[in-house]
Amino acid sequence: MELRHIAARSGRLSSFLREEMGMSAGLMNRLKWQEKLFVNGIPVHTDFAVSPGDVITAALDEPVPEYPAQQGDLTVLYEDDHLLAVDKPAGMLIHPSRSRFTDTLANYVLGYYEKTGQRSAFHPFTRLDRDTFGVVLLAKNAHIHSLLQSTPVEKTYHALVFGCPKEDSGMINAPIARKPLPSLLREISPDGKPSVTQYQVLEQTGDFCKLALRPITGRTHQLRVHCAYWGFPILGDPQYGSAESKELSAQLGLSTQMLCAKQLRFTHPITGAKMEIDSLMNV
Repeated sequence: MELRHIAARSGRLSSFLREEMGMSAGLMNRLKWQEKLFVNGIPVHTDFAVSPGDVITAALDEPVPEYPAQQGDLTVLYEDDHLLAVDKPAGMLIHPSRSRFTDTLANYVLGYYEKTGQRSAFHPFTRLDRDTFGVVLLAKNAHIHSLLQSTPVEKTYHALVFGCPKEDSGMINAPIARKPLPSLLREISPDGKPSVTQYQVLEQTGDFCKLALRPITGRTHQLRVHCAYWGFPILGDPQYGSAESKELSAQLGLSTQMLCAKQLRFTHPITGAKMEIDSLMNV
C-alpha cells in the first residue's frame, strides 16, 4: 500500500508525515531506515525540504509474518481499503503463540487477504479473550493502526449472567489488580487500577438475565471480574464463576463463557464517517 500527499506549503518532510499524513514517529523512523519515503519519486530522508506542489509518497510494505496463512470460514462484517471487521468464534485465539501456531484469527485473516489478492497485514485494534466471541476490528496496515490509537471506540458487549442486578441500569466502579504470580487472573483490590463498567438489563428469565455491558476502562478480564464481584457472574465462565453459576451453566449445557462483543461505534480514521458495526453472534 502507498500513502500519497501533494504539498500545499513548504517545510521539512517530517512535518508533513506527522501533521498532514498523521504518521506516528515509530512508523516514520521505520520507513526512513527502509528508504520507503519519496518526494516526486526520489528516495529522501525526513529532513528533506518539501516545496508546494511536491508529491510525497510512503510505501507501506508490511513484513511477512512468521506464521502461515490459512483458508477457512471467516465472517466479514465490514471491509474497506483501510479496515476489516470480522466475527471471532469462541475458543479461537486472536494471534499465534508458542503453543499454537495455526488455527488463530490471524492465520485465517491472512488467508482471506491471500485469497482476495490484498497486500495487507494483521493489525488487531480490538482484542478478545480466547473464549469471548463477537466483533473484532482490524487495521490493514501499521499507519491505520496508529491512527486508530487516538480514535475513541464505544464497545458494547452482551452477556448472560447468573442472577440479576437489583437496578435495571448502573455503573460498577471497582479497581482491578492482577493476582499474585503465577496466576494470570485478576481480582478486585484497593491497589488495583481504576476500572468502570456500565450495565443495562436487557432481559430476565428465571435464574439468569441478559445484560448490555459497556467498559468505560479497558482492563484485562474487566467485564468478567466486575460481574462476578457485583454478584452476577457470567454463565459458562470457568475462572470467575461461582459454584451456583457453574452448576446452572452445566445444566444449560454451556461450554464457553456467555460473553459476546456485540457492537463497536467509532469515527473512521480516514473518511470521518460515523461507524457502527454489529456482530451477527449473540448470547
